[in-house]
Amino acid sequence: MPHEVIMPALGMAQDTGKIVSWLKQSGDAVKAGDALFEVETDKATMEVESPADGYLTDVTAGDGDDVPVGNVIALISDTAEGSGTAAPAPAPAADSPASDDLPDGTGVIMPALGMAQDEGVIVAWHKAPGDAVASGDILFEVETDKATMEVESGHDGYVAALLAEAGEAAPVGEVIAIISAEAPANPVSRSWSGGAQPTPAPVKEQAKPAPAPKPAAEPVAKAAAPVTTGGRILASPKARRIALEEGLDLQRLVDAGHPQPYHVSDLEVLRSLPDATAEPTPTTAAAGRHLTAEVPAKAFADFCAWATEDTGAPVDRAALLARFAAASLGDPLAAIAVEAHGQTRVMPEDAEPALTIRDLAGSPITSVNLGAEATPVLTLTGMGDTLTITLECAPGQLSAPQALSLIGGFAGRLAEPLRHLL
Repeated sequence: MPHEVIMPALGMAQDTGKIVSWLKQSGDAVKAGDALFEVETDKATMEVESPADGYLTDVTAGDGDDVPVGNVIALISDTAEGSGTAAPAPAPAADSPASDDLPDGTGVIMPALGMAQDEGVIVAWHKAPGDAVASGDILFEVETDKATMEVESGHDGYVAALLAEAGEAAPVGEVIAIISAEAPANPVSRSWSGGAQPTPAPVKEQAKPAPAPKPAAEPVAKAAAPVTTGGRILASPKARRIALEEGLDLQRLVDAGHPQPYHVSDLEVLRSLPDATAEPTPTTAAAGRHLTAEVPAKAFADFCAWATEDTGAPVDRAALLARFAAASLGDPLAAIAVEAHGQTRVMPEDAEPALTIRDLAGSPITSVNLGAEATPVLTLTGMGDTLTITLECAPGQLSAPQALSLIGGFAGRLAEPLRHLL
């Protein structure tokens, strides 16, 4: 079955991307991770990789074309002939939502956080209909098969409409919220499947009745029904991190019928649940996947020396390792924390890291087995001709195929850095 190549969203306020140039021609054989084309936004130019092995076919946009985010621009097919089915589907303009019953304003789209992503699940909305927002305010959290990320509003104004509910999946590139310049008289809140329900403006003069006290014997009761997510547990990044650190199993909230998505306040409910016979202890929760790989140390050292000589400035080793790690995760925009020489840098700054790199190369430490932490950890060790890479993570952070793909891709980039950068 062909794999779709879509125009990714490289920024939260991005509506379109310009194809700078195709690096592969229609009919060329490609492998997963090969650079297919360069895309330019108002902030950066980036190479976009193939999501699968196969042949590049059904190319519908050329060099210099502006393409709406989420549009299919090519296929990766089993044969070089192509299918002829990749017609450029018109996407609704971000500043003019298609439905006549929606308020006027600027649309906020479901971003593409990875090349193989065609939809995202909304974990939680951080703003309600009618709320005032600034462009840098966190509007919602979205979960893909790789990570959970906070998404900013991208515009100043007011939340005029929320077009999907927490727990629902929406296609990449579709408008899921509307930001208006003026305070809306009748803000809209509805599910992705339809059924718009205008949200009346709050009446400040009318006091809300005090909620009835909950019975002490029913600590997990909530009015909303549990969210069905196809096996995935929806939780904020902070809640996941605290749960992992304390050895708390979020699945127990699911089993108890506590509705998703989960936030830090829900962890109090989890702590109050009766002890389970097989409840994991912090030691059990810390155990997880442990994989190692070895590559020649000379290749990466020679590349850093060449880059320093070519540019006349010392190469930023931490930034280069972070770039390789993000590409190996399959998400060039992923935030990476790099720990080296007693200091930690998160790139980009002030973001929730999806992965940690611990650079111990050159130290006397030859191997590590520290157990799972708040994020997956790649540790570099070795003093001689061989560089050892160790990946440690909890099973809930990366599946077995994802863990193998991550360490394999990272090792390949360190072994042949120039090939992966060109």
